[in-house]
Amino acid sequence: MKAVVQERYGSVDALEFRDVERPEPGSGEVLVRVRAASVNAYDWHFLHGDPVVARAMMGWRGPRARIRGRDFAGVVEAVGSGVDGLAPGDEVYGEADGAFAEYVCAPGDSVGPKPSNLTFEQAAAIPLAGNTALIGVRDVAGVQPGQTLLINGASGGVGTFAVQLGKVYGAEVTAVCSARNADRARSLGADHVLDYAREDFTRAGRRYDVVLDLVGNHSLTAFRRALTPSGTLVLSGGGIYEGGSVLGPMGLFIKRRLTAPFVRQRLLELPARQSRKNLAALRELTESGRISPVVERTYPLSEAAEAIRYVEVEHARAKVVITV
Repeated sequence: MKAVVQERYGSVDALEFRDVERPEPGSGEVLVRVRAASVNAYDWHFLHGDPVVARAMMGWRGPRARIRGRDFAGVVEAVGSGVDGLAPGDEVYGEADGAFAEYVCAPGDSVGPKPSNLTFEQAAAIPLAGNTALIGVRDVAGVQPGQTLLINGASGGVGTFAVQLGKVYGAEVTAVCSARNADRARSLGADHVLDYAREDFTRAGRRYDVVLDLVGNHSLTAFRRALTPSGTLVLSGGGIYEGGSVLGPMGLFIKRRLTAPFVRQRLLELPARQSRKNLAALRELTESGRISPVVERTYPLSEAAEAIRYVEVEHARAKVVITV
């Protein structure tokens, strides 16, 4: 099968589009014929091995997971033992390393039925970004009706879902993004839009019940200035690539852990965890029309390297999807 393979850390030049052996599902796994996948910050973190400390998990000399890509939509080809509720021919979506390929093996508990009202391309835009936003807004922050929610990085993949989910859970949503993305943020339901090039929300004087940070471009002290005295800050590790770093967002996380026990404000981190239950919740929200994926552009599998470059360098608006 064809796949996008990475043997070493580096630029997009480290990616090869070539033939590899098709995987076979083991116990608890599902083999999916990939129809579409999408690009995330996750992909360029692995591409560059950034931050350096994360290589303890990724692999010191090169990535342990050699095929790039994380989320996908496609059709079940085969089902391993111990997997319930899925069968060959089912249209599904989910998360697993190795999605930039014609086939991917995924844990059965990280795959669920595809939203029936979406194309494969639209569905592939949801799993990682939608799940991250759902965990951040619903589970970690526990957003309640009437609260004020600010989303820093509202025009990216996670941000576009977070804006919509903020409205689903009844918040007054402020979106922080560039001027070119302001109209899109409003179309997704944002009550207020701040252009980060013209206004620093951490110095504007307004305080929010919840700040969901998807960029990591302010200090912990600055983020806390934007919170109410008992407000909640949720930090994510998405960030932006600026030539490599040793700690990356981990520096901010370390400061959070040192500070959190001594302040009234809730300073929290956004964990990464896959869940078929969350995929079902996202499917229900999508099929009911309460949220919708936003796809900016698509690339064929053979041009996945260019798709990653676009997301990294051009700061893509919403999601970039790979068609297979």
